[in-house]
Amino acid sequence: MKRPLMPKATAIWLIENTSLSFKQIADFCNMHILEIEGIADGDVAVGIKGHNPIDSGQLTQEEIEKCQKNPKEKLQILQNDLPDHKTKTKGKRYTSISLRQEKPYAIFWLIKNYGDELKDSQIAKLIGSTKSTINAIREGTYREAINEAKNPVEVGLCSYEDIQRALDKNTKKNK
Repeated sequence: MKRPLMPKATAIWLIENTSLSFKQIADFCNMHILEIEGIADGDVAVGIKGHNPIDSGQLTQEEIEKCQKNPKEKLQILQNDLPDHKTKTKGKRYTSISLRQEKPYAIFWLIKNYGDELKDSQIAKLIGSTKSTINAIREGTYREAINEAKNPVEVGLCSYEDIQRALDKNTKKNK
């Protein structure tokens, strides 16, 4: 079975916004039920923002409602034509010329969504940019007016797993 993108963040959103059983959420997110219970209790995945699987095209509201009515139903992830995530190799990554122009928009998206959780150095590593560029976008002094945010995963600059790892690293350090 295909796993949802950012399974912990998806589980958090499903716990907070639906009346699905822990078993249904655990099966959908490919996680252990005890981990789901820990998330609900606030012991696991502290500081991670929930990720709406409807917005990312992984689920439909109808599918959630159907499973809420029948606790024996399993959530089915929607099939999409997106390619599988690329695995990151060691060393510097090459960013094609067509993607380089998307970096400021991806940086703005990360600042907008995870500005408090991610350090500038982590954003720089995820996107492949510099701290000074990130600081300029954060302060609004970047050479172009950046008012549009683009998800770096959808653009192809990093994967959800990379973002999740960076967020997990910060939550471990903050404990």
